[in-house]
Parts: sequence; C-alpha cells; structure tokens
Amino acid sequence: MSETSQGYHYEVMRRAIEMVDAAGPQATLEELAAGMGMSPAHFQRLFSRWAGVSPKRFQQYLTLGHAKALLSERFTTLETAHATGLSGGGRLHDLFLRWEAMSPGAYGRGGEGLTIRWGWFDSPFGRALVMGTETGICGIGFASEAGDDATMADLRSRWPGAEYVEDREALEGWAQAAFGQAGGEVPLLLIGAPFQIKVWEALMRVPSGHVTTYSEIAQAVGSPKAVRAVGTAVGRNPISLLIPCHRALRKSGGLGGYHWGLPVKRAILAWEAARLEA
Repeated sequence: MSETSQGYHYEVMRRAIEMVDAAGPQATLEELAAGMGMSPAHFQRLFSRWAGVSPKRFQQYLTLGHAKALLSERFTTLETAHATGLSGGGRLHDLFLRWEAMSPGAYGRGGEGLTIRWGWFDSPFGRALVMGTETGICGIGFASEAGDDATMADLRSRWPGAEYVEDREALEGWAQAAFGQAGGEVPLLLIGAPFQIKVWEALMRVPSGHVTTYSEIAQAVGSPKAVRAVGTAVGRNPISLLIPCHRALRKSGGLGGYHWGLPVKRAILAWEAARLEA
C-alpha cells in the first residue's frame, strides 16, 4: 500500500493505538517508532500527515477520559444543533449532504427491485465498502476489524431482496467526496424503518468534533423513554461516518458500542477532535 494513501496512514495509526494501549500514555515517540520499524522523524511525519497532530498529542485523544471530556466540553444538545450538521464550522471536510428516505413499504420488501452498486475504497479509517443506488450512497462499512467478507455480508443482509452489482467507477466521485479526497456533494439514500431514519437524521445534526448521548437523541426524536431502541437504531446505521453514529456516547461518558469495532470509533473521534483543534 502506498505511503500517500489514507489507508496506509490509518494502518500505521491503528498499530500505534495498540502499542499505546499496551504501554500506556507514557510511551515515547522513540518507542512507538521503534515498534513500527521506523525512525522517529519518519513515523512522526507519517502520523501527523494523517492525524493533523503529533503522535504524542494524539495519545491524549485516545485516553479513556477523552470521551468524558468531550461530553463536558463539546456536548451538543440536538434541539439547538446546527441543522446542517457536517456543514457547520466543525465540519469533517467541505462536504454538503442531501438525503432522501426510501418509503416504509419499499424498505419492508427488503430492497426488492432495487439495484445497489458497490465498490471498495481507501478511506481515512482503512479499507471501506461503499454501496449506492442512482439516488445516492446507501451504505458504508469499514473492514479493518471485521474483514472484507464479513463487511460485505453485513451490508448485503440489510437489503436481501436487492440486486448487487460491482461498479466502483459509478461510486468513485461520491466516495472521494465522502472521505475528504475531493470536494463536492454527497447524496444519501436512507433505507430503514421510520424510527431508524428519525434517529439517523438526528445524528446528522451533530457537528464534527462534537458528541451527544443516546438519551439526547431519544429526546430529539420525541421518544425520551426509548433510549434502548435509539441505541439499536444507532447500531443499525448503514452509512458510517456520513451518518455519524460514532458521535453517540453513553451519558456516563462511556464510548458505548460501534458496529465496525470500538478501535475504529475511538480513532474517528480522536481524528475529528484533533482536526477541529488543529
């Protein structure tokens, strides 16, 4: 994999996170670089190119206390959040999202009659599977923890009645914009039950670098007692990153779950926080 690719940088960071977890935040740049088989200068250059900050600074975003700090310093009350979400001042990149939802009846038929194109792409968080229709992106899954086969099976199981066609070229422009490799608009097609779509819409109002809680989302969708159902809907979000389910935390400050693996959630939250501050 090329050293200029986002996926390469993520693999470097992912291994570094594992070492930081094992050694603790006292690990030095020299120790981390030695573990990678790199010189300290080369490791710092590669890491900073991906994260926007030094490895030492990034370690602070990976501590267990960071989630609690986010809740106290960058907590978003959804009732007052920017309606445009990602297009706010703390945006992930220069990206405009527009979305429409599939009708409940069509969703209930499991995507029957729908043609879904798919392709694999390099992303800031490793290898990513992108799925879409003529209307827009309907699925993004990260394979760094689960692997390619499981990621493919997972997304295809959401809409078992659809026809799947490999067509990377048709999705490339949207995928590049989604992963910050190009500018432009990214249309989304939300394929889910009505309650799920309400939850996903609420998530899109949380700006990059900020977080909210499952209970806040429940309040925002008009079902304050349905925190568990909200958690389920968050976990079933098929469009990772663009519908930012990684920004939903437990009220206690715990990370909660993440469908594509907690290491990926930690990395995304830290990456967004680092870039917002940088």
